[in-house]
Amino acid sequence: MPAITVDDVLVLPRLPELDPAATVHRPVRRLTTAQHGFEGEGFPVRRAFAGVPLPELDPFVHMDHIGMIEQAPGEAQGTPWHPHRGFETVTYLIDGALEHQDSNGGGGQITDGDTQWMTAGAGVLHIEKPPEHLVKSGGVVHGVQLWVNLPRAKKMSPPRYQDIRGKNTGLLTTPDGGALIRVIAGDIAGHTGPGVTHTPITLAHLTIEPGAQVDLPWEPGYNALVYALAGHGTIGGEARPIQEGQLAVFGAGDAMRLTADRAQESRSPRLELVVLGGLPIREPVVQYGPFVMNTREEVQQAFEDYQAGRLGVIPVQHLPHTS
Repeated sequence: MPAITVDDVLVLPRLPELDPAATVHRPVRRLTTAQHGFEGEGFPVRRAFAGVPLPELDPFVHMDHIGMIEQAPGEAQGTPWHPHRGFETVTYLIDGALEHQDSNGGGGQITDGDTQWMTAGAGVLHIEKPPEHLVKSGGVVHGVQLWVNLPRAKKMSPPRYQDIRGKNTGLLTTPDGGALIRVIAGDIAGHTGPGVTHTPITLAHLTIEPGAQVDLPWEPGYNALVYALAGHGTIGGEARPIQEGQLAVFGAGDAMRLTADRAQESRSPRLELVVLGGLPIREPVVQYGPFVMNTREEVQQAFEDYQAGRLGVIPVQHLPHTS
């Protein structure tokens, strides 16, 4: 897994030792298994939040686990131009490469630990596709795309694009050096990530060595979700088993316990977790396709605005050639 790493984690800042008498470890409220599906032009994904009620996800609404898949030459696929309104898309790529462009002028290529953070806000068109070299040669693609809701007061914010390089990710480790913690956005024990968020959230990618344990401090006012990208382990003080493709929803508390099994598979030698949480918005959510609004009337207005060209136009250089 070539996401950003370091040769020696012991040179990194470390999590504080938690006081057992003063720490409330969050219990596991729900454990679900992602459902398989297809996105865009047909590339396979796992729907990480399938089966979880929206109030438990708030302020998140959707997450796809992309891969890990080995694509043969000519197999790599993306999405055609499509609209969004009312939320933010966060694409974190662990392996492979992906190109993005939007009608607001944002875009670029991400690879191996980079993140594209697009605030759709009032509306934007965008496209995601593999670069030409990946289409020709094939290769591994692995990552996640997260949808972060925007509160009513910010639904119509101007579109914004953030290109976050993996080298700018906040890095830290545990007191014994048994895990690498990459903070993409938000704050963990005073260590911040580079992502700028409209909605208060924390997003991190943890790599936990076999047999190692992480007691992760977590903002008590945030919800807490953990998704297993690879490997096997246990979660919570009750040591619930978790494996690749499963999502845990935690209850209240100020820390999460995450432990990697001592024995891992050769193809997944460590426990890889996406850990996320945020301040619940607690507003009505009406989602239909690429629009996440508060009412059905607002969704209908989004469709009308899209059809009228008010969510942006495809840049001229990307319009198909006509004879």
